Amino acid sequence: MKILFVCLGNIVRSPLAETLFRVQAEQMGLGEKYIVDSAGTAAYHIGERPDHRMREVAHKHGVLHDGKGRQVINSDFDDFDLIIAMDASNMANLKKLATSENQRERLKLMREYDPDANGQLEVPDPYYGGLDGFEAVYTMIERSTLELLRRLEAGENLKK
Repeated sequence: MKILFVCLGNIVRSPLAETLFRVQAEQMGLGEKYIVDSAGTAAYHIGERPDHRMREVAHKHGVLHDGKGRQVINSDFDDFDLIIAMDASNMANLKKLATSENQRERLKLMREYDPDANGQLEVPDPYYGGLDGFEAVYTMIERSTLELLRRLEAGENLKK
């Protein structure tokens, strides 16, 4: 199963989702079962490391968070089984890039898997705020990736 997590610049939310999903899968002995990556819909931060504030928050939780930013490319729509956007704006951008209904069926929002979402399906971008926003986003993504993994392992068809 191949999963791509997507946000705007690929330096805060989507690389964190990639990291947390990978760590959770490895902790459950499922690391070999999933291939995960992250990308941005914009080209702002190609080749850059994740935002230092998100790395700091992840480190506080005992998670080594690193990588290099990249932009979504057309082949991602065929290469990944699920493409998970962090918010409605990035979802709209992904829908514009998708070239078939089959590709659009792979698109989901991250908080569709958050048991505490209460209808709020967007992961807010904490980029222009303080560390408390990064902490809140960390918690949202941690819950969401854990539930996504649980549902995948339960055999749910997530392309519906």
